[in-house]
Amino acid sequence: MAVVKPTGQGKTSSYPDPLIIAPLQDHKHTFIILHGRGSNATTFGPPLINSNIWDTHAFQSVFPHAQFIFPTASKRRAQIYNRSIINQWFDNWSLSTPNARTELQVEGLRETSAYVHSLLRSAVDEVGVGNVVLGGLSQGCAAALVALLTWEGEPIAAGFGMCGWLPFRVQMEEICAGLEDGVVDEEYAADGVDDDDLFERDEEGAGKKKDGPTQAIDFLREELGLSATNPSMSFQGVPLFLGHGVEDEKVPVGLGRETVSCLKRLKASVEWREYEELGHWYSGAMLRDLADALKGMTGWEST
Repeated sequence: MAVVKPTGQGKTSSYPDPLIIAPLQDHKHTFIILHGRGSNATTFGPPLINSNIWDTHAFQSVFPHAQFIFPTASKRRAQIYNRSIINQWFDNWSLSTPNARTELQVEGLRETSAYVHSLLRSAVDEVGVGNVVLGGLSQGCAAALVALLTWEGEPIAAGFGMCGWLPFRVQMEEICAGLEDGVVDEEYAADGVDDDDLFERDEEGAGKKKDGPTQAIDFLREELGLSATNPSMSFQGVPLFLGHGVEDEKVPVGLGRETVSCLKRLKASVEWREYEELGHWYSGAMLRDLADALKGMTGWEST
């Protein structure tokens, strides 16, 4: 599968070739799944799809027509780890204060979103937009959600995330809340977004004020420096499944709950599940729920 690697502003990050696992039967569907911070495709991918979820049935066997694409994040300096170089989709500060030093996220999220969009376009060209699923674990979930929110194509079949969070959630919720209350956020308006951008034009050229979710996504694109050739809110047509361990010590479950709240405010369709006694990882129960949800969302055949 040909993939165009993006060139970011400033430095260019290198994304290794993704791990591509062939389907068990004819190729009809494609999963693109992002690993967590510090991991890679080879370490993360095979154990995930080989996990038993129903007796001896592995996750892969539930979707026999699916090709699984596991990208590997580029190597970046992690500021919180004394600038150690690790695989990460973007840099970020401590999740105990998720709204601190958000500038660290920008370059990586911009480049990773462009990279994931290129993977999505290639997959859509190959199997059709209604046969593509995007997901991720931990930071991979965060990166996948941002890529989905800024995706300009038609709605893909489904999206999912495990033990993750949503970057720039606070800012997007504030924009939505301000618009719901009839208040335009002055900081947002002063942050490089022209007054004209608060309005969209109908076919006759008349101005119509954009709703909160649209302005929030405009903010996200503007913050990341992602040009919008064909601005879209197609994520609103993508059903999402999010699961989180209640005992998660790395990404507190509260961040997952706040992510769901924000996504719903953005008018996304989200199914949310919490798992008692589960830490920062997936479980057989989570993968079973994910498989059931995806089968319901996509209507894909199992044989």
